[in-house]
This record gives sequence, structure tokens and C-alpha cells, in this order.
Amino acid sequence: MHTPLKIGLLGYGKMGRAIEQVALAQGLAIAWRIDHDNRAEATPAVLQQADVIIEFSRPESAFVNVMDCLRAGVPVVSGTTGWSEKLAEAQTFCQNDHAALLWASNFSVGVNLFFAVNRHLAQLMNHHPEYVPAVVETHHIHKLDAPSGTALTLVQEALGLLDEKSGWALAPNAVGAQDIPVTAIREGEVPGTHTVTWTSAVDEISITHRADSRLGFATGAVVAARWLAGKKGVFTMRDVLGI
Repeated sequence: MHTPLKIGLLGYGKMGRAIEQVALAQGLAIAWRIDHDNRAEATPAVLQQADVIIEFSRPESAFVNVMDCLRAGVPVVSGTTGWSEKLAEAQTFCQNDHAALLWASNFSVGVNLFFAVNRHLAQLMNHHPEYVPAVVETHHIHKLDAPSGTALTLVQEALGLLDEKSGWALAPNAVGAQDIPVTAIREGEVPGTHTVTWTSAVDEISITHRADSRLGFATGAVVAARWLAGKKGVFTMRDVLGI
């Protein structure tokens, strides 16, 4: 009889519950659920009861959570944003210790296809500097980081392809001529909307991704977990989706 993949949920907020819903619907097993209330239970022995761990916690907790998973030798999928200054350290440890880590600013399959469209459009626009880029993101009022990790991915990937731009700035702060302005809006219970615009003196081109629920993010995280189980190395959703 086939044994279902066992997923550990490190972080059991709204995203953790949505991931549980998707995983159970796919016939996967939940090995354990650990949140800030029972964080002390996250011993190596408990972590190792999972085949793969999905980590959605808080920016201040993510690095320690991920490192605990890596030290325990359990592949970890992390979707927490707002800790990018420590991500490279975790990735280096992962590579040196032959562990497995997949971090993404957004696990939605649609968003990752949107990233690919954004990269292609930036390549085209590098030959048309009369078009000026800008990014606007809107999220619910509970979101802890601004701009969103998804917005940062959009702007950073564009910057890697544009000769005329070298950085970004959070509007309405001062935005230099070499910066891409990023506007972060927090309102209501919006799951997440991201728009990239390219404006010239005569017209405007825009691409938008709008999430209608958390289930898109949760489904992508489960897809990533299934893909990562049994692997070693540092990966992204581009590896999972082959884009």
C-alpha cells in the first residue's frame, strides 16, 4: 500500500490552514502542526517525522525555523517573506550541508507565470527606454512586510534586465531617476494584486495578477513540497515549473 507523503506545517496561521486543506484533499498526511504557541515542540526528532516541511511563519522567525529544518535534515519549503537579508546564509548552509531548501516570494503557479511574463517584457523594454516602469501592489491590512516579497521579485528581476535602471524606491518617498518606484497599498482583506506598468509620453502598457483567494498560494506550496521531497540542493519555483 502506498504511504502518503507526510508534510509538517511550521506556522499554522491562515496560510498553514489553507495548505492543510489542499494537502488533505490530495491524500497527503499532516505529520504535525507547529505554531508560535507550541514552538518548543519543534525538536529534531519531531521535525524528522515529516518527509518535507512547509514553513509559513513571521519574518522574525523564518530564519531560525528554516535553519532548524535544515539541521534536522528535512527538506523545507519556505514562503515567509521579509527576511531576505538572511536568506543567502540559509542557502549557503543548505548547499554545504547537502540539505534541501526551496524559498519563493510567492508559490502561486499563476504568479510564477506572471514573473516569466514580467521578465520577457523587461527584456523587450530594455530597447525602449522611453517607457518608464513602476510597480504597485495591494494586500490586506494584516500583511507584515511592505513592499511584498512578490513586488520585490518583480522589480529585482526587471532590474537585472534593464540598463537604464539600477535600484528601486518605495513611493511616495523620493524616487531617483535610476529607481523603479514601488507603491504598497494595504486595505481590507485583499489576498494580493500586483501590477507592473510601463508608461511613455504617448501610451501605457500594464500587466496585472490578481489573487482571488489564498488557495492559489497554498496549492503551489503543496506542488513545491511534493517536488522537493527526496531532493538535495537550493531551488526556486522556476525549477518546479521548468520556466
